[in-house]
Amino acid sequence: MAAPLDQLVRTLSADGGIAVRAMTGTALVGNATSRHAVSPTACVAIGRALMGAVLLAAGKKHGDTVQLNFRGNGPLRSVTAIADSEGRVRGYASDPGAHPPTREGVLDVSGAVGRRGVLSVVCSHADGSAPYTGIVPLVAGTVAQDIASYLSLSEQVRAAIALGVYLSDDGGIQAAGGFYAEVLPGASEAEIAQVEANVRDAPGPGELVREGRDASDIVRRLLTGLGHRELSHGEPSFHCPCGRDRVLRTLFLLGRDELRRIAAAGETLEIRCEFCGEDYQVTGDEIGALSPDA
Repeated sequence: MAAPLDQLVRTLSADGGIAVRAMTGTALVGNATSRHAVSPTACVAIGRALMGAVLLAAGKKHGDTVQLNFRGNGPLRSVTAIADSEGRVRGYASDPGAHPPTREGVLDVSGAVGRRGVLSVVCSHADGSAPYTGIVPLVAGTVAQDIASYLSLSEQVRAAIALGVYLSDDGGIQAAGGFYAEVLPGASEAEIAQVEANVRDAPGPGELVREGRDASDIVRRLLTGLGHRELSHGEPSFHCPCGRDRVLRTLFLLGRDELRRIAAAGETLEIRCEFCGEDYQVTGDEIGALSPDA
């Protein structure tokens, strides 16, 4: 039997005061992390970042993207995730093999990311307007708490976000999921109190996915007592836009003189995409064509 597809579901409460997004991400997290030699702790940290980026980008205009970069003092050094409004996402950790000791038998994601450092969020727009960048201090290194802090401090958004990744005994992704609930302008105090109680009482999204709940189930649970409008469905997925042409364009960053030197020496460069792990071999002839003698 084929594994169920990942889901991204969005809606509003019946009165329109609360926006909720929920996702299942077991397949996309597994796809993204299987491309690198990742430790269990890095796997969870990257998975949380991937889903956090998807949930934030889902609220943007068509074609916009959201990039999250957690730069902490932990051994992972940094964790990056980039998602677009369609739910396509990619990400990586600078040192994916980092695996600090567990804390009371639990993977120490906070220690791996670091409790000191910054979270930078870059929102890029499809219309070509200047991107928005927000930078806030890390408050926990757990990913979700840091995103919530960013939303509060940088965007003045009142929201709750939860992200969960469960690993199987063999290190694979057993279950991954996340949810986001935002208080919109004009929300009544009754709506706010109800959604806060629902968020507080809900199990973690990873746990709900492990129990067999889908994204629609999670949305309905968060909006218990509030009702909801029509559900909007999408399918989040791992996606990396790298390709040979893009790799060749990045070589211009080396400068014309360096390109000519490499071409003259007949060197072949091996370039590895940090997001998807794809290897590209670029010959001296190809490099020479990038910077002809003229």
